[in-house]
Amino acid sequence: MTVSEEIATLCTAAKAASRELRGFSTAEKNAALEAVAAALEASRAAIGAANAADVEAARAAGLAPALVDRLTLTDARFADMVAGVRQVAKLPDPVGETIWKRDRPSGVVIEKAREPFGVVAVVFESRPNVFVDTAALCLKTSNAIVLRGGKEALASNKALAAAVRTGLARAGFPAAAVQLVTSTDHAGVAELVRHPEWVDVAIPRGGERLIRAMCEAALVPVLKHYKGVCHVYVDDKADLAMALAILDNAKTQRPSACNAAECLLVQEDLAPLFLPMVRAWAADKGVTLHEGPDCDWSREFLALELNVGVVADVAAAIAHVNAHGSHHSDCIVTMDKARADLFLRDVDSAAVYWNASTRFTDGAEFGMGAEIGISTDKLHARGPMGLEELTTYKYRVVGDGAVRG
Repeated sequence: MTVSEEIATLCTAAKAASRELRGFSTAEKNAALEAVAAALEASRAAIGAANAADVEAARAAGLAPALVDRLTLTDARFADMVAGVRQVAKLPDPVGETIWKRDRPSGVVIEKAREPFGVVAVVFESRPNVFVDTAALCLKTSNAIVLRGGKEALASNKALAAAVRTGLARAGFPAAAVQLVTSTDHAGVAELVRHPEWVDVAIPRGGERLIRAMCEAALVPVLKHYKGVCHVYVDDKADLAMALAILDNAKTQRPSACNAAECLLVQEDLAPLFLPMVRAWAADKGVTLHEGPDCDWSREFLALELNVGVVADVAAAIAHVNAHGSHHSDCIVTMDKARADLFLRDVDSAAVYWNASTRFTDGAEFGMGAEIGISTDKLHARGPMGLEELTTYKYRVVGDGAVRG
């Protein structure tokens, strides 16, 4: 079977399953998620063996230790993954929710209500737990899902897919609602996003190169962020101890995350006092600083490296962030409310912060319970994407023989 034939087979089956999913109640979906969690637990040995084979092959192929680590399903990660499925079952179901309702003078009643997209395509790299996380979120919102993972995790993803589909079948749900593309041909990524008759929206979970390739090929909407070039601007009215603590958390708590700080901006009058503190901190934490002509302002390091710049004032900081940032997450540290309000208003990013770390840009931290990704788009979703962002809406219009005059 060619990759085109595989994509056609999987997507048409998912499309049919998506129509069936609309008929299940919230209680039935929650029971199905519990069945999926139980099936994963029952398949722990098979999943572990498949993952061990993937990890061994990755090491033999010379993959970087960080990639091997992301690929590895430790006991703790497996437990968290299963717990995540059960947590999704406890979250409010947005499907069918009334956004607003209006009685019109014409006699019709108009209701704007949430409904599923239909089929969601997710392309991801390395981390097999993404398969289960995204499947659970889509099932909760009555969406079918077609997943395509990296070739390095193929055995793991096959084992996870088998367990998830077993759980769905036991709950009386269509197993075809969760599909895995097994072809590792790169053409499969492009093929998956070129069929709006099958796929309603696509979400990439990976590096900038993957995301750009998907967007260039796509004929369906793509919810994404290309990279996370996030800033911390320290104003001359900042509490310096607070500023250093925020910078430390934003850079070092998890430097490989897309919401980690990649650039520090310091107000010029403060620089002679604060930059020596930053250099001492960097030496202590093993952070490489890039200053002056050494800076590539648009670079996403995803490591213990940081660009450092000096700016005249908050207006210059805002201009720098808007010119060089990725519209992801950016922070001002200041005790001056007027300057903070200016930053919060004029920085064109999905999440803007005043005296708080950029690391808070996360579905769980935002109270969403879970997320399928983070978007820097302005349509249809922006920032962390949870269950509500996995729905669209329709207008339900009810009359009593109403006609338009």
